Amino acid sequence: MKVRNVAMGLVLFMGASCITTIAVAQEKISIDAKASTTPFPHFWEQTFGSGRAILALRDDYRKDLRTVKEATNFQSVRFHGIFNDDVGLYDPDRQTKNPGLAAEAANDASVYNFSYVDEIYDGLLDNGVQPFVELSFMPKKMASDPAALHAFWYHPNVSPPKDYKLWDDMIRAFAQHLVDRYGIEEVSKWKFEVWNEPNLDFWMGDPKQDSYFKLYDHTARDIKSVSPRLQIGGPSTAQAAWVAPFLAHVKAENVPVDFVSTHVYANDNAMDVFKTHEDIPRETMVYRSVKKVHDEIAASAFPHLPLIFSEYNASYANEPNVTDTPYIGPWLANNIRLCDGLTESMSYWSFSDVFEEQGVVRSPFYGGFGLIAADDIPKASLNVFRALHKLGERRIASSSKSALVTEDAAGKLVVALWDYAPPTGTGATYTMPKGPAAAPKSFDLSFEHVAANAAVEVLRIDDDHSNVLKAFNAMGRPTGSLTRDQIKQLRAAGQMSPAEHLHLDHGKLQLTVPAHGLAVLTLGR
Repeated sequence: MKVRNVAMGLVLFMGASCITTIAVAQEKISIDAKASTTPFPHFWEQTFGSGRAILALRDDYRKDLRTVKEATNFQSVRFHGIFNDDVGLYDPDRQTKNPGLAAEAANDASVYNFSYVDEIYDGLLDNGVQPFVELSFMPKKMASDPAALHAFWYHPNVSPPKDYKLWDDMIRAFAQHLVDRYGIEEVSKWKFEVWNEPNLDFWMGDPKQDSYFKLYDHTARDIKSVSPRLQIGGPSTAQAAWVAPFLAHVKAENVPVDFVSTHVYANDNAMDVFKTHEDIPRETMVYRSVKKVHDEIAASAFPHLPLIFSEYNASYANEPNVTDTPYIGPWLANNIRLCDGLTESMSYWSFSDVFEEQGVVRSPFYGGFGLIAADDIPKASLNVFRALHKLGERRIASSSKSALVTEDAAGKLVVALWDYAPPTGTGATYTMPKGPAAAPKSFDLSFEHVAANAAVEVLRIDDDHSNVLKAFNAMGRPTGSLTRDQIKQLRAAGQMSPAEHLHLDHGKLQLTVPAHGLAVLTLGR
């Protein structure tokens, strides 16, 4: 595929009191439908993150799960807290207390109770989604420090176990129960990941790295003692950290490892990730981090270990101009373009705003991480994933920084085009747009080995298409609980806009994409 930038055009934007002339970026792209292809697995939509384990019992969680499954056919979901006390797994010396009576030993005083674990995992599997099992956090009765509570609204305990024998026994019992209930053929397909972001305040072991390695060693050996077919990995760090020392450690100590997992967010800073003073922009931070870890694995004693970024997003904070808006479209498409071939999968955090890390959700549009806002309202990001799901599983090489060209199983060309611009605002307070974020981009496309007048279907996500925020802004961004009528209106406004139906003109097509816009084209043959 050939790409050429040509002279800038001009367009007039009419504001409230003035007319602004803005240059229009123009790019010519030539696409040969018979060009050689390379495999293009959909690594960006295999796994999603979600709120903590117990939320998986909620009806709205499962409804959102089904919606995202239908849109992306994703395979697994990762969440924190399967060992949290609200799941009730670990409860030795259990007592019951009725009103007015003294506490007494329970009739069933067994150490482990798998009732909620089973309901959580059954609910996923019944909807065609496997667990990506993050082994966290510490049960209160097992914690070395019962006061080591994380600042999240639900306050998980983040201390090491007071006795590693208790931890070992629980991990083995947990894994054995899963194998007994679901069968080794099923559970051997799952990923088991040790803890979450131990280099941050999610782990209070001291020293952090050495104490985490001890936790990993015990856990990995416990899992493998149940079956060598179970897959275990780590270090599940934030900021793409600790991978090289982790792999050196497991090699030196002969500890099992089946995959490497780590995290990064696009607004992480270079000092935390690379120990440099660079100003790495939001559109390339994830790629730079993925490439860094990919190269660290290649240089290790385990050069062929799969790499899984088990958390990533455009922001680690609640930034409504980032995660609530169509900005996600160009940002995500560009990350896919850059990260292809470097990682087995990347888990977008998260699929739903059924989520309580900062407390109970008060507004559907507060910069939540999910693709679906509270009250089952689709965000632009859901439509972004829905459109990009149409990309084929074979890629045609392109030098364009604003295009992905693929071939699907039916032999049709599927092309993604976008116009990246920085977000209109950053931080927790929403900035109302006062006009286009930047100039639109005009693509002059020419196709070879495609019917000269082939039909073209175009899906758009931008400020004016497939974007519920336009309707929410028009409502005056109401605070607090919405009325049922407002929810109904927003659900309708959040749907994918109807596809445009065009035709090539002698093998050519001109398409303009606005800033923060994504267009996905499917060509008939």
